[in-house]
Amino acid sequence: MPTTLPARIRNVAIIAHIDHGKTTLIDAIFRAAHVFRENARIEERVMDSHDLERERGITIRSKHCTVEWADHRINIIDTPGHADFSGEVERVLSMVDSVLLLVDANEGPMPQTRYVLMRALRLGMRPLVIINKADRPNADPQRALDLTFDLFLELGATDHQADFPVLYGSGLEGWLVRDLDADEPRGMDALFEAIIAEVPAPHVDPEAPFSMQVSTLAWSDYIGRIGCGRVLGGRHRLGTPLTRMVTRYSTAAAATDTTGGPAIYQTLGANGSAQTQLLQHVALDTIGSPSTAPFEVTFTETVRSTHLWVTDGLGRAETEEIGAGDIVWLSGPADLSIGDTLCTPPVDEAHARAVALPPLEIEEPTVSMFFLVNTGPFAGNEGRAVTLRQIRDRLEREARVNVALRVEDLGRSDGLKVSGRGELHLAILIEEMRREGMELNVSRPEVITHRDAKGKLLEPYEELTIEVPEEYQGIVIEKLSRRKGDLTGMQNHGSGTARLEFRIPTRGLLGYRTEFLTDTRGLGIMTARVTGYGKWAGEVAHRDRGSLVSMDTGVATGYQLESLQSRGTMFVSPMDRVYVGMVIGEHTRPDDLVCNPTKTKKLGNYRSENKEIDTGLKAVRILNLDQALEWIADDELVEVTPTSVRIRKTLLDFEDRRRAEKRSAALEPA
Repeated sequence: MPTTLPARIRNVAIIAHIDHGKTTLIDAIFRAAHVFRENARIEERVMDSHDLERERGITIRSKHCTVEWADHRINIIDTPGHADFSGEVERVLSMVDSVLLLVDANEGPMPQTRYVLMRALRLGMRPLVIINKADRPNADPQRALDLTFDLFLELGATDHQADFPVLYGSGLEGWLVRDLDADEPRGMDALFEAIIAEVPAPHVDPEAPFSMQVSTLAWSDYIGRIGCGRVLGGRHRLGTPLTRMVTRYSTAAAATDTTGGPAIYQTLGANGSAQTQLLQHVALDTIGSPSTAPFEVTFTETVRSTHLWVTDGLGRAETEEIGAGDIVWLSGPADLSIGDTLCTPPVDEAHARAVALPPLEIEEPTVSMFFLVNTGPFAGNEGRAVTLRQIRDRLEREARVNVALRVEDLGRSDGLKVSGRGELHLAILIEEMRREGMELNVSRPEVITHRDAKGKLLEPYEELTIEVPEEYQGIVIEKLSRRKGDLTGMQNHGSGTARLEFRIPTRGLLGYRTEFLTDTRGLGIMTARVTGYGKWAGEVAHRDRGSLVSMDTGVATGYQLESLQSRGTMFVSPMDRVYVGMVIGEHTRPDDLVCNPTKTKKLGNYRSENKEIDTGLKAVRILNLDQALEWIADDELVEVTPTSVRIRKTLLDFEDRRRAEKRSAALEPA
C-alpha cells in the first residue's frame, strides 16, 4: 500500500465518558464512508469485537480504524471510557493531533470526560466537541455545551482551545450538524468536513531520518510482539536496520504532574497546531507552566523489521514502506516495549541521545489480588486444573500487551500477586482466563499503599460521581459516609435526579457497587476515577454480615436449605454440590455460622401424597464474578471455573480456621 502524504493525513482519537456513544459513532462513520459493501451485514458496535466488550457494553482496549474521505486518510482511534482502562487513553493521545470529545446531551461532562479532556489540553490539542444523543427526549444540548465550556475554562484551556468547534447530532441515528436549528439532520458530512478543516495535519518532516515511538502493543503467537505508533519523521523500508532505544527518567527528576507522572508538553504554533517539544518533559498544574524533567538512554540495540502494517478500514494491510505522519504497526524487535524509540541508526552516542524520545508514562496499579491454584475438592471437575507454572505463563503472556498489569512472585508456592488499575481491570482478566477453560482461586481485592517522605501511610483516592433519584440520596450519602466518603458537591436541576460528588478512598468503593444498586433499586448511576494518593483514612467498614459455611461435602437438599433460610440468604440451590469450607450463603449476623446443607429428612412409614411438592424455598442469590469479588471477606477466596463461581474459606477445615483466629488474636496489640 503506498504511503500517504502527511498533508492529507488526519490522526484523531475519540474520547468520552463511558456510555456516551463513542463506538456507536464509529459505526455511523463507517456507514457514511462506505467502508463495507452496501449489502454487508454489520453488527452494531463493530469496533467492540471482544465478547466481553459486547456483553458488558464497554470498550476495554483501544481500537484503530481508517476511513478515506475527499482524498484524505483519517486514522481514528476508539478509546475506552471506563476509568480502569484510562492508561490506554493516555498513550493513544501521543499518536494523534486532535480529539473528538463526545458529551452526552443529557448527562453533560462526567468524571472521565474531565480526565481525558485534561490530558488532551495539556498536550496542546484543540478538541472538536460533539454533543451526542441530541435527539433524546430529555436532551438539553445547550446546557451540555455550557457545562463543557465551563470545564474547558476550569482546566485552564487557552483562548484558542476554548474556541472549539461544535457539532450536534446522534451517532445512533447517523447524523451530525453544525447548527441544530438550521441544518437538516442527515448524514455525517459535517463531521468529515470538520475533521479535515479543524484537525491539523501531522507536523512531521518526510525527509528527516526515520523516527517513531511505540505507544501500544499487540501480540501474535507466530510473530511475537507488535508495536504501534505514529511515524514522527522520515520513511522506513521493510528489513532495513533500525536502532531501538530504551529511555527512563533520571532518578533526580522530581517534576510530576497532578496524576503522579510526567507528561509530554506541546505548545501551540502560530496557526494553532500542536508542536511537540520531544526533548522537553514537564509537569503541569495548569496549562502553560512547564518544568523540565530529564531522562536518559538506558539501552540500545540494532534490529530489523520483519513485518510492517498500516490500518485499512478495521484491519491491517501489510506494506513494504511506512512514512511520516501515519499510524503504523511494526514487528521485529523481540523485547519491544511501550515508550521505545525506533529510529535510523544514529551516527554516535551523542546523536543517539539527541534523537531519543522521552519515555511514555505507564499508569501505576491501585488494586491487587492473589491468583492462586485451585486446591478445592472439585478441582479439575469443571475445567482445566492448572499449576502455578501455567498460571504464571498465562499472566506473563497477558503482561506483554496489558502494560498496566503487574505480576509479582512473592515466593508463595500456590500463587502470584497481580495488580491492576481497579476491580474491573482484574475481573476482565479473570473472566478471560475462565473462558479459556482454566480453574483458579482469587483473593479479595485490596488497595496498594505507599509511604511519603515522612513515613505516613498513603492510599489511592477517587473522585466519585453519583446520579440517583432524589428519594434515594439520603441512604447513599449515609452509606458512603461510613466508607470515609466526603460529599464535595451536590446538584439538582429539578428533574427528580440528584448528582452527588464525593472524594473517597478506593477502599471505600470496594464491594459497594452491588449494595448501591440494591439501595437505589437499580436506578442509580455510579462512576469514579482515581485522582491520586492521600492520607490513610482509617478503618473502612466492608461487610456487616458473616458467612454460612458448609461443614460437610455432598449435595445440598431442599429440606435443609429451607430450615437454613431463617439464618440468612442462600447462594446455593437444591442438588448443588457443596464441600467442607464452602460458603453457601450470607448469615444474618456478623459472625460466621457452620452448618450442614446436605442433611436429609428421615422418612417414616407413612407420608401424604402431596406433602413435599413445595418445600417453600425462597429465591437464591446467584453471585456472578464481579459480585463475588465485592462480597468476600479477607479470609475467603473466589473459586472460578468455566461453569461456576463459588466462594470458599481460605482454610477449609473448621479447626484450622479456629487456630488461625487464635494466632491472629494473640498477635494483635493489647
